[in-house]
Amino acid sequence: MRRNETRDMILCAMFVTLIAAGAFIKIPIPVVPFTLQYLFTMLAGLLLGGKLGCVSVCVYILLGLAGLPVFAQGGGIGYIFQPSFGYIIGFAAGAYVTGVIANGKGVPGYPRLLAANFIGLGIVYLFGMVYYYLISNFYLGTPIGLWPLFLYCFLLAVPGDIVLCIIGAVLGMRMIPVLLAQRIGKV
Repeated sequence: MRRNETRDMILCAMFVTLIAAGAFIKIPIPVVPFTLQYLFTMLAGLLLGGKLGCVSVCVYILLGLAGLPVFAQGGGIGYIFQPSFGYIIGFAAGAYVTGVIANGKGVPGYPRLLAANFIGLGIVYLFGMVYYYLISNFYLGTPIGLWPLFLYCFLLAVPGDIVLCIIGAVLGMRMIPVLLAQRIGKV
């Protein structure tokens, strides 16, 4: 196995662990708890790139669905019936898109990293809110209207995630050059 492949596997495993830890660092708000999962899924995309960032999140999801209590409210296959599971699916898609945008040509600047984070955040919320609406209204039989959905699943949670986008872009600016130097063997 080549050095970069081993390094990539270690970084992916590290992000799986960070995402799981981020699920337990939470601020309870109604409906969907605010956690640090988004920060770590976003950083996975920024630092590992779209493909490996998405792989990290998918491994995290598979571990949770296999029964390990790594999600904010437990784990197991039944978690797919939790209305908030759509956000977890969105983490994978968001990490991929964030990584693809951030790791385009050249070393990314702060504006590109911030834009990538906000676009990834939009994807997470899109997946999360659509899933929440569908599961609540058509499976659980606890209908939620569009305004309460927007209020509880977006407005109350998004301010913290906006702060996480800014923090993620700052961390990315500092960490991406180090990882690029490691890839080409200068460190």
